[in-house]
Amino acid sequence: MMLPKPRGPLSAAVFESMRAIPAEPVARTHPEADGPEDAAVTLWALYELSYRGFDDVDETAEWDPDLLAVRRALEVDLERRLQGRWASYARTHDGTHDGSPDFSSDFSADFSADFFAFVAAHDGRSLARFVQTEADEQQVLDLLRLRSVYHLKESDPTAWVVPRLPTAAKAALVELQYDEYGAGDPNRVHSHLFARGLEAVGLRSEYGAYVDDVPLEILEQNNAMSLMGLHRRLRGAALGHLAAFEATSSLPSRQLSQGLERLGLARETAPEMAEYYDEHVEADAVHEQLAVRAICGELLAVEPELRDDVYFGAFTCLDLEDRLAQHLLTRWGR
Repeated sequence: MMLPKPRGPLSAAVFESMRAIPAEPVARTHPEADGPEDAAVTLWALYELSYRGFDDVDETAEWDPDLLAVRRALEVDLERRLQGRWASYARTHDGTHDGSPDFSSDFSADFSADFFAFVAAHDGRSLARFVQTEADEQQVLDLLRLRSVYHLKESDPTAWVVPRLPTAAKAALVELQYDEYGAGDPNRVHSHLFARGLEAVGLRSEYGAYVDDVPLEILEQNNAMSLMGLHRRLRGAALGHLAAFEATSSLPSRQLSQGLERLGLARETAPEMAEYYDEHVEADAVHEQLAVRAICGELLAVEPELRDDVYFGAFTCLDLEDRLAQHLLTRWGR
């Protein structure tokens, strides 16, 4: 994968600095971002140095101090915005309605019931429902292109969290990740299944192939997961994000599979893409219980002080998906 196209002066300058490494060490300064997309694509690229990197960037760039300083400044800004959205939501959902937990209380003895009620009360617009009932083929292909930035990475951001957990939560997370990574079969790795699905519907399957096409909302989704995964202090948020994702994945996967079937993109022409979503209908129904009860529940049994972090991560997962759905459905005239 090559570096993405710049989206403003900050990304242009940072990408130029990344390509210049390794050179004689010189202090580098970079301009301010001229908008959210400029900042987001810069942070996305800086995070990617810790995943698969770029063909046009030397591997030593991952730990370049000037680039790390830029990354830290962008992370602080991203986390401030995410925390601000969460604080605004929490102020208006204090446990008196909508099934939301009481954020001022101590850790509930029945965390799983509280968490599932919290997720169930979150009622945003659904891209999966739109695909199931209304979307045309081009809209579905558009969605698959955008989703590929995450799905070709899949569980990698969560893998950073494994060594940071107490024993029971660690064992449960590895159990879930084992499924995500194909249970030992490289042909069943979920990111590989999605890549095969992309090829079946005539799209590119290379990692990061469509990053130049994605809107801010996709970049924020991916950056939030990397932020939570790469910072030990946000381990609770990373697992809350995971739990909310798994708890809201099984039904949408079924709806997406049915939408593909409706458009003739399933059994007839692209069974591989239907196979990807069919796999998640059953797997995520199991994973949601594992993520909420055995991962988050066990983490909070040992570290109850992380309870609000877990809900922060869960809210962020749901809120960013809402923002993406609103963006795309508006773009599609819905």
